[in-house]
Amino acid sequence: MIAAVLAGEIQLYHDLVRPYERSVYVMALSYMKNEADAEDVAQEAFVRAFRKLSSFRAESKFSTWLIGITTNEARTRLRRQALVRMEPLDELPDEDKRISPALLRDWREIPSEAVERDEVRVLIQRAVEQLPEIYRQVFLLRDVEELTISETAGALNISIPSVKVRLHRARMMLQKQLAPQLRTVNRTSKRRWLP
Repeated sequence: MIAAVLAGEIQLYHDLVRPYERSVYVMALSYMKNEADAEDVAQEAFVRAFRKLSSFRAESKFSTWLIGITTNEARTRLRRQALVRMEPLDELPDEDKRISPALLRDWREIPSEAVERDEVRVLIQRAVEQLPEIYRQVFLLRDVEELTISETAGALNISIPSVKVRLHRARMMLQKQLAPQLRTVNRTSKRRWLP
């Protein structure tokens, strides 16, 4: 398929990258921590991969090469953001700018099981976000995206033993952080159903 794209059948590019869209997005999100920025990084990674497709060598899997491009794009974007001055949130906006309130859902319509699932999902997501970057990357590639150990090592340009050690440490950190919180969520949900 890569040869066909390089030969001019560029409409096949989408078919080539479609299986990796989620992996690329999850990797971008692990760096950016913001869905909109992660989408931008993912989009730019696909554009860069298209432009550099002729430089792809089949020494590694296409997915590994694509994740590497995503990682580089995210790191570049973060470096650029660090150089940009941020406006403080405590300043009032200009008077001519209107702020519209967000629409709020009616919480009575949400079943308690859905609320509990959302609470657990948020707890896990926050815990993963708090992992140091080197552990978070390995955890997302192995346990979320289900890449093999060698694919993860190739995508992050680290050794296989490093992947194993980092993954073990990431899981231990998550277990230590989540165990007490999940017990609290479980107790709270049981109390909701008691008379």
